[in-house]
Amino acid sequence: MSQSEKDPTTELEALEAKLDALIAQYNQVKNENKSLKIKQDALVKEKARLLEKTTLAKARVEAMIARLKAMEHDS
Repeated sequence: MSQSEKDPTTELEALEAKLDALIAQYNQVKNENKSLKIKQDALVKEKARLLEKTTLAKARVEAMIARLKAMEHDS
């Protein structure tokens, strides 16, 4: 059977199968994208929290160093 003699029903079924596969792949990618956006949001929040924590720790260490230097100069 040549290309032009194929059964239209068979061609339609093949096209439907390809379309179903494409829709399934689209849904999978859409779900993965949603999951990645949720993870990204969580990571952005964690980064902000850690940055704040680091800033506070840095301020405390700098204050301790200043107190130690002051104690050193007083003695």
